[in-house]
Amino acid sequence: MPMPPNQSTTGSSTTGTATCYRHPDRQAGRRCTRCGKAACPDCLVKANIGSHCIDCAKAARPDLGERARMWQARQPIIVTMTLIGLNLAVFVGLGLYYDLGGMLSGRITEAHIYYALSPDAREAFISGGSIFLGPDQEWFRLLTSGFLHYGIIHLLFNMYFLWILGNQMEVSLGRGRFALLYLAGLLGGSAGAMLLSSNGFTAGASGAVFGLLGAYAVGIWQHGVNVFQTQIGTLLLINLFLTFAISNISIGGHLGGLVAGGICGFVMMAPAYKGFPRWATWATPIAVIVLALGISVAAAT
Repeated sequence: MPMPPNQSTTGSSTTGTATCYRHPDRQAGRRCTRCGKAACPDCLVKANIGSHCIDCAKAARPDLGERARMWQARQPIIVTMTLIGLNLAVFVGLGLYYDLGGMLSGRITEAHIYYALSPDAREAFISGGSIFLGPDQEWFRLLTSGFLHYGIIHLLFNMYFLWILGNQMEVSLGRGRFALLYLAGLLGGSAGAMLLSSNGFTAGASGAVFGLLGAYAVGIWQHGVNVFQTQIGTLLLINLFLTFAISNISIGGHLGGLVAGGICGFVMMAPAYKGFPRWATWATPIAVIVLALGISVAAAT
C-alpha cells in the first residue's frame, strides 16, 4: 500500500523525510557517515570525514588510559617541568614557612639549617662545629639539599639551565632515564660536596644541572663533535671558571655532579654503533646513584 506523502519514517532513504534517531519529533536532514543513522544537527559531531552520530563519536573516543598516554605524548618535557615546579615550590613553600626574605636574598635560613647538606646540628651552626650530617646522620639531606637554593638568582640560574638541557635531552633519553640521570647528578654532587666541601652549607640544583651538562658534553663527544666548538662546551667552560673563581660556590658539588653525569652520558648518550644494550642505559645511572651514596657514607664516617 503506498505511503502517504506527509508521513515521515526514521531510516528512510529520503533524508528530507527521515527523523532523528534520538529525537523522533525532529527532521534529520543528514546521516552519520559511520553507521548511517539519521540524525538532527544537535546529534551529529563533526569528524575528519563527514559527521558522526553521538553514539559513534563516543565509541570512537579512546578510553581513559589511552587518553592519558596521548596527553603525556603531547608533553615532551614533563619531567623537566616537574623538576622545575618542585624546585620553585620548595623555594616558595620553605620561604613562606621559615623566612621568605632570607630565602629571596640568599641568607642562610632555618630551612637551610634543617635541610641543606651541612654540618648539622643547630649547635654546629651556632658554634661553628663541623659534625658533617650531624650526630643522627640525616641522610635525607643528600637529596633535599638539591632542591634548596640561596636566593632567587641562584634558583633562576639553575632553573634556566635545567630548562635548556631538559629540552635537549629528555625527549631523546625518555622520561625514566632522564629522571635517573638527574638523580645521579644530584647525588653525585652531594657526594662531591661530602668529599670537598664538608665545612659549609651546600644547597642547590647545581650538582644535578652539572650532571646533565656533563652527560650532554660526553654525548656530543661520543658522536665525534668537538665539544668546545659548541655552545655546550662554552657553557661548560664558563661554569667551571665561575666554580673556581667565585667564593662560596661548592666546588665538590659541581665537580661531583659533572663526573657522575659524564659517566652516565658515556653509556646513555652513546651512538648506536657503540653497541651498548638498552638495559645498560638504565643500569648505568642506577649504578652511579649507588656509588654516590657509598662515597657519601664513606666520607661521613
